[in-house]
Order: sequence, then C-alpha cells, then structure tokens
Amino acid sequence: MKYILKLLIICICAVSFTNCKNNKTIETPKEEWVQLFNGENLEDWIIKIKGYPLNENIHNTFRVENGVLKVSYDGYDLFNASYGHIFYKKPFSSYKLKLQYRFTGEQLSDGEGWATRNSGVMVHSQPPESMNLDQDFPVSVEVQLLGGLKEGEARPTANLCTPGTHVLLNNELFTPHCTSSSSETFYGDQWVNLEVMVIQDSIITHKVNGVEVLSYSKPIIGGEFNTLENRKGELLKSGYISLQSESHPVEFKNIEILELDNK
Repeated sequence: MKYILKLLIICICAVSFTNCKNNKTIETPKEEWVQLFNGENLEDWIIKIKGYPLNENIHNTFRVENGVLKVSYDGYDLFNASYGHIFYKKPFSSYKLKLQYRFTGEQLSDGEGWATRNSGVMVHSQPPESMNLDQDFPVSVEVQLLGGLKEGEARPTANLCTPGTHVLLNNELFTPHCTSSSSETFYGDQWVNLEVMVIQDSIITHKVNGVEVLSYSKPIIGGEFNTLENRKGELLKSGYISLQSESHPVEFKNIEILELDNK
C-alpha cells in the first residue's frame, strides 16, 4: 500500500513538473464588461418623457457633460410631472449591471416630496416605444436610488419599487409598491457604486459599494401602474434598462454591463 501511495505521489509531481516546464497554465476567462454609455454623447440611448413623443428631449433634460450622463432641470420653470426615462437601445436577459450615481443641486419646486433626492434604474422594462404618451413609468422592476435628507435619519438606497410588477420577496408574493434595502444612507453629492445582477425570471440582487443589500426573485407583470393588462401574470425574462428623471438633478457615469451565460 505504501509503495502504491509513493508511486502515485511521484506521478503527480512528474505531471506538475511537465506542465510547468511547458508553461501549460490554465487561465480563468476574463470578465468582458461592456460600456453602455460612451461618456461623449447619448448615442445608443432612447428618451421617453411623459406627455411627449419618443426621443423628444425637452429642455435638454438628459445631457452629457464632462463624461457624465446628467439629468438636469436648469431649462425648466416647473416639473409638471414630466417623469422621464432614458433607455439603452436593446433588451437584456441575464447580466450584471454596474454604474456610479450621485445627487446634485436642488429639486424643482413642484416636484413631489417623495421625489427629493430620488431616482432609479429600471430593469426588465417594457420597450420605450410601447409606452403610452402620458405614462408615468415603464412596467419594470425599479432599483430605487435615494439620497440622505437629514443627518442621522436613515434613508437607504438601492431599494425595490414595482411599477406594474410584483416579485417574490423572502419566498412570498410582494405586492406593495416599494420596500427598503439594508444599505447605509449616503448624504451630499458623493458618488455611490451600484451593481445589479439579473438572471432572467429567476433572481435579482442589489449591491451598494460591493455589499449585497437586497435580493428577490420571479418578477411578474401586474399590480399598480400596469399598462400591459394583456400580459398580466407573465413572468419577466428580459427587458430594457433605463435611468429615471423624477424632478431632482442626478448624474450617472461608468455604466457597464456583463452579460451572463443563459444556458
């Protein structure tokens, strides 16, 4: 038995030596992240603002300055509930999305109280061209982004909101509109790192500065804000990604995606 064990060790060492000698090392495939935002213009992005036709970028709401995608209201007198979204040009199914965001400046005077330092990243969204002219939000799953309002008062970010959808949260059907994550609160104009993983109609997770803060599954069409009644009850396996305009200035940069193998 000892002889056999010794022989086995000699064989393993010999194979290892040969591999090293021939430089036969096994490399882990590199993750191929792709930039969705080129930092120069809004090429490949589609704009839909409530009350206006597709790609009518009223008051230059969505713009690019210094490599940053800005949601700006310096051309507005009043917001007038002109909720807007800017969509990447094609849908995705299974992926990791990462970006940085920050809130700046002051909210428009007629913006809703809940919309102060509030924006969002919509995933598994309906196509922009399928939205009604006066539709507030696309049917989607929203990763809600919030900024702190008052020192010492918790206001987590990367929360979940469900415009026209439901999900399974803690293995139970979640029908309220929003729920909070476990993230810390971020004040001022600091940049925050967001990562969202979406796996078809299975699981969705939110990370903030590298820490997982929320996880849920089985996104399904239905509930408040659903404009797709003919698809009610349908599981969402893919959809568009969009960024929100909700009356408070916000900036985005380093928007990247890593598509995952669906097989």
